[in-house]
Formats: sequence, C-alpha cells, structure tokens
Amino acid sequence: LVDLARNDLGRIAQPGTVTVPEFSTVERYSHVMHLVSSVESIIGLEADMIDLFKATFPAGTVTGAPKIRAMEIIEELEGERRGPYAGSVGYFGLNGNMDQAITLRTILFAEGKYYIQAGAGIVADSIPEREYEEIHNKARALFRALDMVGEGL
Repeated sequence: LVDLARNDLGRIAQPGTVTVPEFSTVERYSHVMHLVSSVESIIGLEADMIDLFKATFPAGTVTGAPKIRAMEIIEELEGERRGPYAGSVGYFGLNGNMDQAITLRTILFAEGKYYIQAGAGIVADSIPEREYEEIHNKARALFRALDMVGEGL
C-alpha cells in the first residue's frame, strides 16, 4: 500500500522528494487497529493542488494496481456504484492549501434510511474470513454511533 501511495505522489513530485517518514505505526481505535504510514513529497514546480488531487485520486491504496485496469475491473464486477464510499471529502483553499480524507467508513442518510459502508484491503495473502471479520469490526463502530444518537448521547 505504501508503494501505491509513493507511486501516486511520484507522478507529480519533484525528483527524489518522495519519502516515507512514518512506516507501519500501530494506531488503536475503538473497534480496530490500523498500521499507519505517511508518504510525503514536494510537488513539481509547475504543479498545483488540482494536479496533486488528480494524481492521487482515486487513491491507489483503494483501487489497487495497476490503477486504471483495477478501476475497470471494479466497474465490471461491482453491481452498483459506491456513492461516497472510497471517495474524498475535503477542501481546496483559495490560498493554495488543500486537505482531503478518503471516505472509507461512512454513514449515508437518504430517503429515510441509513446506509453504512465499510471495507477491507484485499491483497494477495489476504484470508477472506479475516477480511470479512475486519469489515464487521469497522462497521460496528458506525452502528454504535447511530445507537448513541438514538439514545440522545
């Protein structure tokens, strides 16, 4: 996954500036643990935040690789569009700043219903049962949040 992020940034980075200052740090949350890495670069002199967004979205860490073919396969295999899931929420500032977050665990409210979306990263050595369990663990936090709202907390 880190290599996918490095590849995305490398498309618009100044040569030699893509670095990984943090690799596989464990972060613990209420229902899951994550291995977190940071990938940074300095964008090319001719690039701006829109170029950066286009180079990194959709994230290779979500689509897989090679990115274009992986997106074609996703389109062929998935029965319906993902909606906001695996998309991006953020802002583009007039000062050139940008901040984006991939929407991986989401609650969507539409037409009087709540839709909860969660997923897992499938790789060559994934164990399907463990990935399925991971999806349920991630979604459990979203169900709990809805319960808390219903309880008035």
